[in-house]
Amino acid sequence: MSNTASHNAGASPDTDTSLLAFANALWRVRRPKPFVLVIEGEEKGNTDLETAAPSDYLHDKLLLPEWREAFYQLVDATGLVVCLNVHTQHPAYRDVRGRSSKGRLSQGEYYHHDGCTGPVKPRFVEIRCPIQPQTRGIATAVAPHRDVVKAMVQVLPAELAATTALVGVDMNLATIGQMDNAALDHLQGLITRTVRKKLNAEGARSYFRQVDAAANAYFEPWALGESRFIANANSGATMQHRRAYQAPHTGGVANGHLVKRWTNEELLLPGQVVDQALIAALCSEEGDDTGGERTEGCYLGAH
Repeated sequence: MSNTASHNAGASPDTDTSLLAFANALWRVRRPKPFVLVIEGEEKGNTDLETAAPSDYLHDKLLLPEWREAFYQLVDATGLVVCLNVHTQHPAYRDVRGRSSKGRLSQGEYYHHDGCTGPVKPRFVEIRCPIQPQTRGIATAVAPHRDVVKAMVQVLPAELAATTALVGVDMNLATIGQMDNAALDHLQGLITRTVRKKLNAEGARSYFRQVDAAANAYFEPWALGESRFIANANSGATMQHRRAYQAPHTGGVANGHLVKRWTNEELLLPGQVVDQALIAALCSEEGDDTGGERTEGCYLGAH
């Protein structure tokens, strides 16, 4: 794997298109943020990628068995890998579950990892906007886990920081910089539950919009045919994501739907078998918010 631009997770953002050599092909790529790699499509001479017909280069090339682990490692190291202009009807995808209401945030509107209540978490989550008649107007914000927690502290209203649940909690940014993932989860859970209990729905949504900005989150509008691979639990970058309304949620607005899968756990090599118990446990976290603390996962429930 080689390219003409740096792929160091700490590098400066680069919005210019460069070339990535991978899977015996050249790919046009750009880095709009240090933790984001956008694959625009395969370089084919004078072809205009914006007008090129979508293809399933994801399964036909990037995720072929001989390249799959190398692609996964690219996600691990980067944080978020975006594949544009992909047309696929692969059967592994399922509809994203959970809905938001005007009066209450859904679980998906809080920053979270997938599989946060169980001992085994998916390596990453692939969320996809299929090619469909209706575009998607709701953003999906993605940012590094530690940056999210720091941002949640930075924009936390003083009156919430003074609540019983948070008084005496060390929220110094230098301390957060040294926390392991479990400590980050714990602090994040305390803050999220406080925001949820003390603010109304639009107040909480406004707070998380401030978090998006402070964490330098990626929340570009969804393009039809776009897949986003979000590092979730791995040896490299650890990201979080959320459904992000960038304006007051008034309901009644048509939006394209999303699908998802846990690609590492579900798109298997010949001879491998899906762990159905793990998949069932992960899917059980995705139902609508019923108000019970246990069903709300590590970012809302007890730690």
